[in-house]
Amino acid sequence: AQVLTESGGGSVEAGGSLTLSCAAPPDRYCVKIVNWFRQSPGKDRELVARVLNSGPPAYAESVKGRFNMSRDNGKNTAYLLMQNLKPDYTATYVCNYCSRWGQGIQVSVSS
Repeated sequence: AQVLTESGGGSVEAGGSLTLSCAAPPDRYCVKIVNWFRQSPGKDRELVARVLNSGPPAYAESVKGRFNMSRDNGKNTAYLLMQNLKPDYTATYVCNYCSRWGQGIQVSVSS
């Protein structure tokens, strides 16, 4: 099955910003729920942002006020804008969208 294509990760200094993208293949039956997870070595996977078919996104307390997610249903693409990043946000970020999973993308934040 086709997976999602993630992009936009990389290395930034603390206080910087990155925008992650998560693109799904064309799928008229796409379930529009989007979940963004992150995982770093030695820690449990954490759900950092989620949006359902309708209603506003919800964020983990650890990222509230710094992350903003959005979704372009016409393009089957989801986005995660991450601002004012902190070093402990360094992790592999994984998108779940259209009932598919991304491959994971590395975000590294230096102090």
